[in-house]
Amino acid sequence: MSTIWIIDDDDQLRISFQRLLTEEGYHVESAASGESCLKMIQKKLPDLIILDVRLPGINGLETFKEIHKIDPKLPAIIMTAYGTTETAIEATKLGAFDYILKPFEIPDMLVLIEQAIEAGRFMRSPVGLNTPPDKAAQDAIIGRSGAMQEVYKAIGRVSSTGATILIRGESGTGKELAARAIYQHSPRVNKPFLVINCVAIPETLLESELFGYEKGAFTGATHRRVGKIEQANRGTIFLDEIGDMPFSLQAKILRLLQEKSIERLGGREMIPVDVRIIAVTNRDLEAAIEEGRFREDLYYRLKVITIWLPPLSERPDDIPLLAEYFLARHSADAGIDNPGIAEETLTRLTRYPWPGNVRELSNTLQKALIFNRGAPLTPEEIDQVIIKKQPAKGEDENSGDDILKEWIHRELTLHARENMFDACTDRFAGLIISQALNLTGGNRSRAAKLLGLSRPTLHSKIEKYGLKLETSIKEDKLKYRPFD
Repeated sequence: MSTIWIIDDDDQLRISFQRLLTEEGYHVESAASGESCLKMIQKKLPDLIILDVRLPGINGLETFKEIHKIDPKLPAIIMTAYGTTETAIEATKLGAFDYILKPFEIPDMLVLIEQAIEAGRFMRSPVGLNTPPDKAAQDAIIGRSGAMQEVYKAIGRVSSTGATILIRGESGTGKELAARAIYQHSPRVNKPFLVINCVAIPETLLESELFGYEKGAFTGATHRRVGKIEQANRGTIFLDEIGDMPFSLQAKILRLLQEKSIERLGGREMIPVDVRIIAVTNRDLEAAIEEGRFREDLYYRLKVITIWLPPLSERPDDIPLLAEYFLARHSADAGIDNPGIAEETLTRLTRYPWPGNVRELSNTLQKALIFNRGAPLTPEEIDQVIIKKQPAKGEDENSGDDILKEWIHRELTLHARENMFDACTDRFAGLIISQALNLTGGNRSRAAKLLGLSRPTLHSKIEKYGLKLETSIKEDKLKYRPFD
């Protein structure tokens, strides 16, 4: 459970905010002054601090500077009224994760909180290389095969440089862990590490998320906003799934790599930035270039150094090590004794092709623990999980598609329009997310796990598809007003 501190001198806001975040599954503590916050932080560290700018005594900005001296990787979200926007921007440049203006919408704040906690975890949680099972609490890249030894060597060689890095590999091979390991062994380790998922953020928002905007740049741009690239100055930007980045934005990333500068939306000033880019993709970029979906000049700029992560099917000798690691980790997470794994079960795991790679192996072992009764995991328990993902014998694999085919046929013939593909895809995605939320009683954390999404990704999709979520908090309390 993540711990959040709320530092604000308004009692009503703190109480309401604390109740809301507690319902969201966070452990929340609060204080009314910067001095109290600094006393608290001497005893323990939270996962996130939400800090108001105007406080009695030491103001929020001075408090943040002292916090940053104690732990530069502790994420902080600055709250401010419209009149102190420039102060909040200054705090962001000094290392705050982000700032939000009062009044703010609760869904926007929840998304920002998730992003900040995830960024803090990325920066502060070490990634081990070939970690033994007895240290399974640590995120780790596991494997002793020749292919993985080359990966370890590559990480060691490139970490100390400032070179742009492209990490490639199939989905589920551990590309994110490799990026975090590079960051944590780099000279920029005490500077920001910000993640941008080029798929999860709608195209219309991605440009402003990356580059920021000036007041009046578009309808609703009521103030200047610093983008993630500017926030990460002197640090590292992790561009996840860059192969899916909209073509229109690729030229701006190319300019960043060439000129080390950016321009906010609606701005005319070139802003110098010093960021290292680590890009990740599971796409065939060469094919995307041929099809005109990816810029060739950007491709060559990104692949200064390329690290390939091998699929699990090409390193079966690593599967027993991975199985023991994940079994130890999931047992610890569930608060149960590690039941161990039978030798014949390891043989069964080694012979399975694992199309979902390391992620699928991890999920399979986690689910197998549910059926386990304390004895070493058997092949039957593994089969019970794997077979459920495949059609039963004699069952038509396409029988479940009939209703979908009928609906698609009706839409194509009766409601055809220019953006038909996107409309059908969005509707279907919205239905999947709605069903997951219904099954989990509206619990977004459980729904995200059920869908295999991060909570920030789920929040952004809920917003994208306009899904309405019920809440126990009355509508008139869903928006905080400035009191400073």
